[in-house]
Amino acid sequence: MQADKDFQSTSVGELVSQNYVFAAVLHYFGISFYQYPTDSLELVCKKHKVHVRQLTSELEAWALRKEPTTEELYLNPIEVLIAYLKKKHYYFVRQELPFLSNLISGITPEPEYMGLMADLRIMFPLFVDDFIHHIHEEESRLFKRIEMLQDIEENRFSLKDALTILERDPIHLLAEVHEIHEDEMNGIRKLTAEYSLTEGAPLTMKVLYHELQNFERELIIHSQIEDELLFPKAVELEREALRQIRKKIRTN
Repeated sequence: MQADKDFQSTSVGELVSQNYVFAAVLHYFGISFYQYPTDSLELVCKKHKVHVRQLTSELEAWALRKEPTTEELYLNPIEVLIAYLKKKHYYFVRQELPFLSNLISGITPEPEYMGLMADLRIMFPLFVDDFIHHIHEEESRLFKRIEMLQDIEENRFSLKDALTILERDPIHLLAEVHEIHEDEMNGIRKLTAEYSLTEGAPLTMKVLYHELQNFERELIIHSQIEDELLFPKAVELEREALRQIRKKIRTN
């Protein structure tokens, strides 16, 4: 981090060009970086009644954030994995998507990007609606079913009700539906030509493409965690619950 005095007197545009993450941190405090490209950070913070120290602390916190490894997630029980995935869903919906929406709707594009931005302004809200629907579906069906499997394991249902639940909406069918949503950003990736820009592209477009690509990267990792960890754990839990229920029915 630069010396405080230098940092505060540096323009917002320069700070963002040095570190694109700074754009997301500014958005967290209600500041759209593209509105103040030549204003100093100190001046912008005064306009928005934000303490520079508070902002720099948040930037440092973002830099130190560390996601758990696949191995760490694998070693935890399934309820910890679901809690982690729910937290990521919340982060996507409350932070990542609003930031991207703000960029797409707020940027004033250079003439050569006007057509692309017009298309993005149509496409992205549709993507957001579909993505949020997918998240709600996943939490209300898949996560809820896993919770019910755990309830069955803990004998919270009668044998008859437990068997009915186990034979309805098996996990492998939910996994097939999940695979349909695997490449949700395919249309945006094609529109942006795989997020490729010339070296002389405006800072606003560089930040936008960086954030879109970063979001897609996060979605890929998220899907891999679900496919490689959550579903296998859930299938095993379901198989064991079904085995136990059938065994109890035979002995009754």
